[in-house]
Amino acid sequence: MKSKTKIILFIVVAIIALYFVRNNYKNYNLKRTISACIFAQKQNSEKFDLEKAKSLCEKKIKQNLKFSE
Repeated sequence: MKSKTKIILFIVVAIIALYFVRNNYKNYNLKRTISACIFAQKQNSEKFDLEKAKSLCEKKIKQNLKFSE
């Protein structure tokens, strides 16, 4: 009986840990992708405007996410 309670407790703790990790890092990849896009925009343009590049990259990436779903 003790081993069953340990297994159940482990599963509950694992689910709670996964929930917190998911909430803390759900936008991590999106932010990294936007940063890479901004960096590429900076490398490819002579006139660079950070706000324009950021809004353009966010729009493109979010649009691509909608199409992939």
